[in-house]
This record gives sequence, structure tokens and C-alpha cells, in this order.
Amino acid sequence: MPPKPVNVRVVTMDAELEFSIQQTTTGKQLFDQVVKTIGLREIWYFGLQYKDTKGLLTWLKLNKKVLSQDISKESPLLFKFRAKYFPEDASEEIIQDITLRMFFLQVKESILSEEIYCPPETCVLLASYATQAKYGDYNPAVHVKDFLATDKLLPKKVTDQYQYTESEWHDRIINWYKEHVGVLREEAMMEYLKIAQDLEMYGVNYFEIKNKKGTDLWLGVDALGLNIYEKEDKLTPRIGFPWSEIRNISFNDKKFTIKPVDRKSSDFIFFASRLRINKRILALCMGNHELYMRRRKDDSIEVQQMKAQAKEEKLLKEKERQTLQKERQARELAEKEKNELLEKLNRLEEEANKARDALEEQTRLTRDLEERRQRAEEERKRLEQERIAAEQEQKRALERANLEKEERERMKKLIKKFEQKPRLSISNSFLTTYIPITKRSAAAAEEARLLAEEKAEEARKKAEEAQRLEEELLNAQRKVEESQRKLADVSTKNWTTPAAAAVVSSNGSSNSSFINQNHNHFGANGSNSSSSISNHLAADDNENDEDDEAKKENGVELKLNESLPPEQYREPAVDKNQKMKQQLEELRRDLNQVKDVTKQTKEDSIHQDNLKEGRDKYKTLKQIRQVVIIGMLSSSMVSAWGGDGWGWNRRGPNWGRGHGRNWGWGGWNRGRGCGGPRC
Repeated sequence: MPPKPVNVRVVTMDAELEFSIQQTTTGKQLFDQVVKTIGLREIWYFGLQYKDTKGLLTWLKLNKKVLSQDISKESPLLFKFRAKYFPEDASEEIIQDITLRMFFLQVKESILSEEIYCPPETCVLLASYATQAKYGDYNPAVHVKDFLATDKLLPKKVTDQYQYTESEWHDRIINWYKEHVGVLREEAMMEYLKIAQDLEMYGVNYFEIKNKKGTDLWLGVDALGLNIYEKEDKLTPRIGFPWSEIRNISFNDKKFTIKPVDRKSSDFIFFASRLRINKRILALCMGNHELYMRRRKDDSIEVQQMKAQAKEEKLLKEKERQTLQKERQARELAEKEKNELLEKLNRLEEEANKARDALEEQTRLTRDLEERRQRAEEERKRLEQERIAAEQEQKRALERANLEKEERERMKKLIKKFEQKPRLSISNSFLTTYIPITKRSAAAAEEARLLAEEKAEEARKKAEEAQRLEEELLNAQRKVEESQRKLADVSTKNWTTPAAAAVVSSNGSSNSSFINQNHNHFGANGSNSSSSISNHLAADDNENDEDDEAKKENGVELKLNESLPPEQYREPAVDKNQKMKQQLEELRRDLNQVKDVTKQTKEDSIHQDNLKEGRDKYKTLKQIRQVVIIGMLSSSMVSAWGGDGWGWNRRGPNWGRGHGRNWGWGGWNRGRGCGGPRC
């Protein structure tokens, strides 16, 4: 009866895969199935990880049977597909989109789970790129308030350390997210990695070691070489060994030896807690060194083909992107024109309503003015009649006054005549009667004259008022005619413009097609090269089981190419963008105002000290490795492992031949000399 197949579950960063394997299935066969399923061709970065029977994370050996390895016998067997090695520069080395996505998700998970320390302000910046990678361009109509509520974007220690609410953190992230409009999802992932790879703990595998005196230390293995850290500080390496300065690495039981290129220099020795740890250190060193050398040589045929294919795919995507962009712009332009026409139509309707209201108002005013004019005309006619009557009365009064005057003159003559004849006398009754009548006639004539003048003045004023009302009426009629003309023009524009008619007939709907942009996160499937697999096998061949001879010395000679260029230390990505650097500094100042210092972590304190002293990841590596090289060139490097020697001066951040207690492989040693850059 054939053996029963074994179920295997492989968890990638964004999926779970189920396989059935046989008793004889090797690690390489299982690994091939996984990378073929997800379409990954840059296989040299990745491996299958599992927990052994002692609970330690271990990488699956590709050259051995899966079931013969120290795997917990559970059903199904659980593996994690993870990056085992990291590129020096993600933007220069990663070719496939699926590779980019795997690195992005793994690094993001490591930062959120606090395996990699990231400063709070940088966490906010990275969260904005992660949001861009997930949601695409910011759209206020879609990305409404609290749309990030279900996403984990910041490490817990960051949110706990500052007195910000979740909404305030999201506002900070969205402010940066809005600036990423136009950045593709893959570009956002790459920007995330370009910033994350400048973090001190990025891509470093840490192992607990001891020096000769039993001091607990950390050994860090990464793409650039080996670094030694103090037990309480994983951010700042104290001694560094670039791959270009290492000739040989080996172990014997728990003892691990690093031999420098300079054969006159003494070996560097440390001790691991278990033989198994030394095997894993050696395997990681071999894999990282192999990739280190490959980066500094011409690309293989396979890599050249992959880059050419990736370039073609990128060009094709760029064309599709431009096409989609043009269609999107055309749609936006059509929407804009439609909105403009609708706004114009609404504006014209408002103008028509205003013109209609103005016409009604002018019509009402015209009616009022016409009524007032008619009343004024009637009043004018009445006053004219009264004026004529007053003039006639005045004429009659004048005639009476003239008659009375003539009569008075005649009477004066008569009186004078009688006065000349003494014998004649005028009776008192005649004088008493005649003289008052004469005075009353004169007064009546004067009163009639004044009344006539008053009526004439009133008639003149009424005539002027009638003239003014006539002019106002004419102006009102002109305004009414103008309002009618405007209303006619507005009506003509509303219903005779073809574009407006089209907008009205469309009932506000757009006929342009909706465009969906599919983002393909997976590259083309391809076969795995035998050379890439052989690299995995070469590393795994040196990682033997615990059952091998414990005292047997295992080692590897690191072959170096003397024509390789000298080690280059680049500038952090943030320093290249002055605007981003300034924004990070402003955010750092804002965060310091709401910081709870009681919750500050050890890594925060170390990072702040490095920041104050102007150190970053690359400056520190350059500094410590220059010291090691100088020490190798001098005969005093031998004493670095005990007694006087090169080490980290406890009085400050300067490397030199220290005066006082210097840190060397033999522990804290007493020495003499200077401790600054002048050494």
C-alpha cells in the first residue's frame, strides 16, 4: 500500500496555499510548487520558514526531504513563505511586481509588529504610502471620514506614546496621503521600501552571542556584512565587518570565527548558545555574501531576460496608464463641460427669474407712475381752471378798482369843488357811506390779486411735477422694454443653445463609459533557473542537522573579486527630498508637544541620541567600518580582542584608540591614547 500523502499549508504575505506532498518530496520540490503557483521568479530572496520541535524559527533545507527535517508533526504542516535575504537597494534590484509586493507586505508587517524600530514621524509617512498602495488616489467623495478605521497603520507603541486620538492620527496620515495623487500602487510600495530600507533594523537577522569574557552581545547579519551590537542597543552597531573585508567564516561547535582579508590581523571569535545557531549564522552569511557578489558583477542571462521582460511590461503598463489617463481626462473634461453647461443653465434661469421679477416690478412702478401722472394731470387741469378763474376775478377786481379809483378821483374833484364854494357843504352821511365802500373795494382787489398769484404759483408747481412724472414714466417704460428684451434673450439662450438642450435632454447623466483600472500585482510565471536553486542548495548543504558531528569544523572561504569597486554608502531617501525632510521635522516637533515621556521606549531614546549627534544608518556603518579597516592596516588590531586596542569609546560616539575603557572582543578593556577623530 503506497504511503499516504501529507497535507501542507504555505502562508504567503497575502494568501494561503494548500499542497499535498509525498514522503519523498524534497524542500526544493515544495519550494518550486510555491513559487510557480504565485508566479515568482526572483526566488533567490525567499525561503520557507517553519518552527522546529524546540519552537525555534528555522528555514527549510531545499536539498533534503521535507519530512526528514525537524518539523513539528501537525496536520497540515505549516510553512511561511518569507524573504530570507534583503536587497541593498530595493529600487535598483527588485524586478517583478510580485516580488515588490511580497517585500512591501513583509516589511510593513515587521514595522507594525515592532520587529523593526521606526520613528513615529516616519511611521506616519509610511502609513500614507501604505494607504496609497491600498486605496489608490485620494477621492474626497469616496474616502470619507473614518475610512481608515479598520486599517492598522501604526505600531501600538506609537499610538500609546502620544496623546492623539485615532481620528487625529488618521488626519495626519490623510494630509500626506493627499499629496500622493498620481502615484501608482506599485510606485507607492517602492517608495515605502525606499524609506523603510534606511531604518537601522531593516533586513538584519539578529543572533545572541557572547565574547570571550561572556558579555552578552548581538550579531547582526545583513546584505552589507556583519555587525556587532551591545545587548541593550540593536540600532547602533559598535563594530562592523563588510563582506569585502572578510576572507573566511567558520564555526567549531559553539565557537564562530571570522577571518579578515588581511592575514596579519587576528581572527574575530564569538560564541553562540547552540551549535544549531552557528549553522544558521553560517547559512545566512553564505547567502548574503553570494548576493553581495552577484550585485557587483554583470547580470546573468536569466536576470537580463527578466529585466527586459519587466521593462516591456512596464512600458505596456505605461501605455495602458496613458490611455486610461487620456480617457479619464476626456471623461473629466466632458463632466466639467456638462457641469459648466448646467451651471450656465442655472445661471441663465436665475437671470431669467430676476429679469421676470424686475419686469413685474417695473410694470407695477409704471402703473403707479401712470396713476400718479393722471392724478397730477387732473390736479393740473383743476389748478389751471382755478388759475383762469382767479385771473378773471383779478381782472374784474382790477376793473372795479379802476372804476372805484375813477369814482374816487371824481369825488375828490367834487369835494374840492365844494370846498372852493363855502356855501356848499357835503353831508356827513355821504362821507360816512362812500369812503368805507371805497376802501373795501381796494382791499378786495388786493386780495383777489394775491389769490391769483398764489393759484398761478401752485399751478406752476403742479405743471413741474407733472413734467417730472412724465419723465419718470418714460424712464420706467424704457426699463420695462429693456427687461422684456433681457427676458427674451435669456429665454432664447435657454432653449435655442444646442449644448444646453443636450444637457437638459440628458437629464444630468453622462454617456461616457466608466473605466475600471485593474492593478495586476502578479508577474508572469516563469521557470526557476538551476543556478538560483543551486545557490539555495549550497547554503543548505552547510546547515547540517544536530546529529552531525558536533566537533566537526564547518566553514566557507569567501571568494572576493579584487576588481570590485570600493564600498559605497548612500544617502537616506528622506535626505534627498528636502520638502519631505522638512515635513518630517515639523511633524516631529508637533508630536513632541503631545508626547508622554513615561511611555518612551529604549529604542526611542537611542534614536533621539543618534538624531542629535547627526548619525544615521549609513553614516554609522561607514564610521565603524573605517575604524575596522584602519585597525587592520595597523599592527595594533591584534590587541582589539583584549588589552589596549581599537574599540568604542564610552566617553562619546567617536571611534579611536581610546583612553580609558574601550569595548573590544575581549570585553571592556583599559587602554591609553586619544578617543576622538584626531586619533
